[in-house]
Amino acid sequence: MGLGTFKGGIHPYDGKELSKDKPIQEVLPKGDMVYPLSQHIGAPATPLVAVGDTVLKGQKIAEAGGFVSAPIYASASGTVKAIEPRRVVVGDMVNSIVVENDGEFRSVEFTPVEDVATLSKEEIIGKIKEAGIVGMGGAGFPTHVKLSPKEPEKIDYVIANCAECEPYLTSDYRRMLEEPEKLIGGMKIVLQLFDNARGVLGIEDNKPDCIKLLTELCKDEPRIEVMALKTKYPQGSERQLIYAVSGRAINASMLPADAGCIVDNVDTLVAVYNAVKLGKPLMHRIVTITGNAVKEPANYSVCIGTNFSELVEMAGGFTVQPRKVISGGPMMGFAMFHLDIPTTKTTSALLCLTEDEVAQYEPSACINCARCVEVCPSRIVPSRLADYSENQQEDLFEKWNGLECIECGSCSFICPAKRQLAQAIKSMKKTVLANKRKK
Repeated sequence: MGLGTFKGGIHPYDGKELSKDKPIQEVLPKGDMVYPLSQHIGAPATPLVAVGDTVLKGQKIAEAGGFVSAPIYASASGTVKAIEPRRVVVGDMVNSIVVENDGEFRSVEFTPVEDVATLSKEEIIGKIKEAGIVGMGGAGFPTHVKLSPKEPEKIDYVIANCAECEPYLTSDYRRMLEEPEKLIGGMKIVLQLFDNARGVLGIEDNKPDCIKLLTELCKDEPRIEVMALKTKYPQGSERQLIYAVSGRAINASMLPADAGCIVDNVDTLVAVYNAVKLGKPLMHRIVTITGNAVKEPANYSVCIGTNFSELVEMAGGFTVQPRKVISGGPMMGFAMFHLDIPTTKTTSALLCLTEDEVAQYEPSACINCARCVEVCPSRIVPSRLADYSENQQEDLFEKWNGLECIECGSCSFICPAKRQLAQAIKSMKKTVLANKRKK
């Protein structure tokens, strides 16, 4: 059987050797904990605490602000010292709950479920919603909403995104190796919601140890299989993963459920297991601290709300002052101008590099080589769309399917003229979508 794949894509240097062999370390924060009220797609959460209140680890401190929203829980005990705007990774100022960490990590009690199979579908969805689980692969879409399609009987595939195609990131890799039972347990819980679906763990073939381990653990699970995927970026993109696994194509106007698919990240499925089986809300996630500017690249189990600067200290600090610091990976991450920013539910990595390769190059004129077209996984024409973007030609941008761009950055990576194609297209997408909302 051939490897699952898609058309287009690139093969950047993956940098995973820096941290892939570093087991997950549990670390405890020392400084203040900051919990932005918008850590997800949808309405911000609403504070349940006030300045001066004492909170415990595992206590709900913010309630979901709507159906497409998610509650937030304290990951450390302490006292609420402020509810005020704080800077987040994308540069915005977001209203946040600031907790003075007392260093004691006093916790509420959690109630596990003895037999998950006895739970109804409504009870499972309720526990996932109450736990504040969102997509932890980057988008942050509330998981209870994703798991509540209009026609659940038409879901044929529940796909675990185990690709981790973004360069440098190894948090999902370590999670699969160290806690595979929780990943499989989370998949089995989600499959209880969809009577006609089968579970697929889609793993790139550069992780043969994960493929072997999970295949062995799933051999007696009739509804779960492991599928090896071709190692190629952006294999972990939702649309590309669905095509690689099922052969079904979706576009910007569709949801995965429209193609009979549900896709969840590795950490998200583990969070589902922790919430439904163990009764624990989302308070932690695995974060990779890596890059050639970091003394000791590693993978950490981090309390959500921990300051990024503390994570750098945990990794031994910098060997030299980095020229580029990115939250996430180099292809789709966000460049940061300082580290006084809290980790959130969607924080996957902190990448610190000694060189800013993008800044070294001066873009030149397009040479019409069509390399961007060859690698584009959405099968659009990035060079032309970038021209429309730069000239503010919204109608032509939309006519040439600019909204189908998944913003993976493959076109910018491959362009010999070093044009910032993805950035131009992304900017115009925001403009077009904003104008559509106004209408």
